Amino acid sequence: MQEILARIVSGEGKAGDIELLEELCDAVRDSALCGIGQNAPNPVRSTLRYFRDEFEAHIHEKRCPAHTCTGLLHYRIHPEKCRGCAACARNCPVYAISGVVKEPHEIDPSSCIRCGQCMASCKFGAVTVE
Repeated sequence: MQEILARIVSGEGKAGDIELLEELCDAVRDSALCGIGQNAPNPVRSTLRYFRDEFEAHIHEKRCPAHTCTGLLHYRIHPEKCRGCAACARNCPVYAISGVVKEPHEIDPSSCIRCGQCMASCKFGAVTVE
């Protein structure tokens, strides 16, 4: 179950993972010899019941509605808000942001490590996470 959940969180979930998790929860509950083992899958079962739409978004849309799964985050600089101060570029540890001073900057998604330093350093609210 842990491997499947890790795959979903990293953006590599696939169709059928939710159903497989449900089957595994049933199998663990039904085959356990003690109460602790029978209740072990309950956190996964509850999460699937109350947050199924978020699991589906992770798997089918490759996005995290809660904005907590770093593997699924996409940072974006809005050109209409960017003043070109370069604070985001100076604070980016992998130099994924380019641009000319006093003009809107851009983030290279293939280089971005999704650390959030750009958003934290922008005083104009030009950087958002999607």
